[in-house]
Amino acid sequence: MLRVLCPPAFAAHQLAKHLPRFQQRYPQIHLEIATPGPVSAADENFDVSILSIGQQPLQGDFVARPLACSSFIICAAPQYLARRGPPLQPQDLIGHEGLLPAVSAVRRELTLYRQTPLPGADTVNTVTLPLPPPVLSTTQIDLILAAALAGLGLAGLPTFVAEQALADGRLQRVLPDWRGVTLSLYAAMPTRKNVPARTRVFIDFLVETFGGNREDPWLASANALLGRSP
Repeated sequence: MLRVLCPPAFAAHQLAKHLPRFQQRYPQIHLEIATPGPVSAADENFDVSILSIGQQPLQGDFVARPLACSSFIICAAPQYLARRGPPLQPQDLIGHEGLLPAVSAVRRELTLYRQTPLPGADTVNTVTLPLPPPVLSTTQIDLILAAALAGLGLAGLPTFVAEQALADGRLQRVLPDWRGVTLSLYAAMPTRKNVPARTRVFIDFLVETFGGNREDPWLASANALLGRSP
């Protein structure tokens, strides 16, 4: 038995679809996955904790390996954009219905980043907008996704959540030159010298599956849909 702690949205939208390959490779390992909410540190009650960290550094006494990064992007259903029109610049967001993670609603502001490639280096531009109260704020990312799919408003979603809905056209990305904060994803385990084989092979599988670096593979896919370079 391998006990795994994972943020619910990542478990549902990414981890689950890769588990058949893991099970075929290691049929003797049985998984127990807990998804109570956000995970920012390794839990000693679990063999592996999948962490989702914002701009703060890792904190705690544990071993962590990077898996990937995921940026928040702005998306909306085609029916919402047909009714309200797409925002053409960040300032246009103020006149739209917003669907936001609860932390953004508390701050009453939104910071967006735009990376501009330059010879020899890239430059990052930022804009911070005061926001009126959103039409929906919640800690449940899947509720934001569901509301966006229903046409309720513009949603801020991690790329790993928006990936499939963008690919099949149920959502469209708006302001594609801009993104929100970036989450760093890690596979972590409590610090210990003797790592069970089941833990080691599962972490190796996660690194193999998601890249094991600080790139955003889902943003690259979203850019490809728009005919853009990663």
